[in-house]
Amino acid sequence: MTLTKSKYYFEALDNYPYSLPDCLEALNYTLSYDPEDADSLCLMGRIYSEMLTDYEKAKLYFEEAMQCNVANLNTPQYYIKCLLDNEDLDEAEKLINYALKIKGIDKARILIQKSLLLEIRLEYKKSLEPLKEAKKYSYNQPMIDYLDNRAKLIKGKMTKNKKEKKKEKK
Repeated sequence: MTLTKSKYYFEALDNYPYSLPDCLEALNYTLSYDPEDADSLCLMGRIYSEMLTDYEKAKLYFEEAMQCNVANLNTPQYYIKCLLDNEDLDEAEKLINYALKIKGIDKARILIQKSLLLEIRLEYKKSLEPLKEAKKYSYNQPMIDYLDNRAKLIKGKMTKNKKEKKKEKK
């Protein structure tokens, strides 16, 4: 990463998501310098996914970022979120399994996404397992609290689901 390119990448990152015009200007400059910069492509994917909800366009940027650097630590996390938001659950599952093998990745965050995938599939009991595993990879209290709250939310859904099934049987 050249100094000039990194300057503009960090400028884009600094402006995201508060000033999208400034972010895009810096990001386009960075990508003109190096069209294969995985972090810049990932950020462009985030803009399309998180701000514009154009998941198909976002997926193209994330796929390109993954091709440019398969070991990038940022891309899988945001790409998985995009896939889950777009209900591409099988693709998300494959990427989660791959991401968990990347050396240095934040396993707790990837496991949270695995839990969310299972929750979306209404597999509430199974969705608690990745949260329990994520605790092993959590090294601060806010993350532990977040995991506990997610587990509580899912258990609440399980209770509600059981009550609904009992009503249906009557």
